[in-house]
Amino acid sequence: MEHFGTVLAYGLGTVAAFVVIAGLIYLFIRDVTQKQHTILRNYPVIGHLRYYFEELGEYFRQYFFMGDRDEMPFNRATRSWVYRLAKNEGGVIGFGSTYDLHQPGALIFVNAGFPVLEEDRAPTPPLVIGAGYADRPFEARSVFNISGMSFGAISAPAVQSLSRGARAAGCWMDTGEGGLSPYHLEGGCDVIMQIGTAKYGVRDAEGRLAESKLREIAAHESVRAFEIKLSQGAKPGKGGVLPGGKVTPLIAEVRGIPVGQDSISPNRHRDIATVDELLDKIAFIRGVTGKPVGIKTAIGGWRFVNELCDAINRRGLDVAPDFLVIDGGEGGTGAAPQALADHVGLSIDEALPRVADSLMQSGLRERVRLVASGKLVTSARAAWALCAGADFINSARGFMFSLGCIQALRCHQNTCPTGITTHNPRLQRGLVVEEKSVRVANYCINMNKEIDMIAHSCGLKHAREFRREHVRLVQQGGMSQALNMLYPYPERLRRAA
Repeated sequence: MEHFGTVLAYGLGTVAAFVVIAGLIYLFIRDVTQKQHTILRNYPVIGHLRYYFEELGEYFRQYFFMGDRDEMPFNRATRSWVYRLAKNEGGVIGFGSTYDLHQPGALIFVNAGFPVLEEDRAPTPPLVIGAGYADRPFEARSVFNISGMSFGAISAPAVQSLSRGARAAGCWMDTGEGGLSPYHLEGGCDVIMQIGTAKYGVRDAEGRLAESKLREIAAHESVRAFEIKLSQGAKPGKGGVLPGGKVTPLIAEVRGIPVGQDSISPNRHRDIATVDELLDKIAFIRGVTGKPVGIKTAIGGWRFVNELCDAINRRGLDVAPDFLVIDGGEGGTGAAPQALADHVGLSIDEALPRVADSLMQSGLRERVRLVASGKLVTSARAAWALCAGADFINSARGFMFSLGCIQALRCHQNTCPTGITTHNPRLQRGLVVEEKSVRVANYCINMNKEIDMIAHSCGLKHAREFRREHVRLVQQGGMSQALNMLYPYPERLRRAA
């Protein structure tokens, strides 16, 4: 019997060796005869190692070779900061910071000689959106909120976790352009319903905006406002794409599209081609729903915003958007052409103060609430946005980190290892809603606390007192300059002061 086992093992080993050798011979012949890849044609078999290491290289660099402040789009220090806030471990470090205060663009807040005492601090007040113009205005309580991430682009447990966490933290959650799903409503949080270029969730059979759908969604008490998405920072001028493999029956029902087919959004709204048509659409949606209506857009220059402000002043404040979400060119998405992601759209650093200037010059600053979005995942960056003129901050990738995102860069492949951007049940299993919803809430609550902490250090009672003079930016040569010197307040505002 023992002899038989030895012979069997020897035979199996011989067969396995033959299969391996045959496979290598096949691979060799295929490589030397194919014409697409020079490396494989010249170096058959071993040339595959080059592609293998190239694919794994970004992951090895992330963990073994990159410094804490080197990596893009988010470095390890930033991700670790978010993870600590989400785990409620505090943003405390020892021995000193690795943040380079001499690097151009570094933020330095102007601390007061006499910071605000604990007993003199005031809670950051909420702001009302749409007061006097919408039948049901929206009181927004949190400075920091969840930006648009579509159900479909992210998974059901991810949406559930965000919805429950947003309710616990008191922030709003933007649906993204994928429509309103049961998972958005499940947690009972404040929801902003985004209307993208394909009108998902509010479209008729021909893809046009349907008044009946608007009324149906507005009937949900937790849907507090509507947002017309013109463009996003990662891909201005390009519509979204959801592969057919991700279009499940529920996603198809929510969006109003066929099951299993690629879901492609137009690169702009077909029924909105001018500023006046945009204002008409805002007034129409607000009239139908009774709720505030805003705009989300990336900014490439000042013409659009100036034309928008001029048209509002010409036609009257009742057609103005109730809020304006400015997305920086550094904003993220599940999938975008690199040409657009790298080179189209101004950074939030430049776009935000310029848009705030346009609103102030036009006398619309109190009418239109301003929301900043685009890589604002830390309290320092959020506080900078408030200084620059924002009323609120939206973040998508910050909340993805709070869900456990490890920046695997696979959002578009349906293979996300953390279950956030995949519909693979095996991968989704790792995302436990009861646990991750707590981390979402912790991240939001602690972000608001740290923003207030920076304000108190600057001598302010709460974060809504931030002004441009409270932050400085390091310039070439290592010297800093106050934001109000880099972006002076408009002449009209200075005269009023």
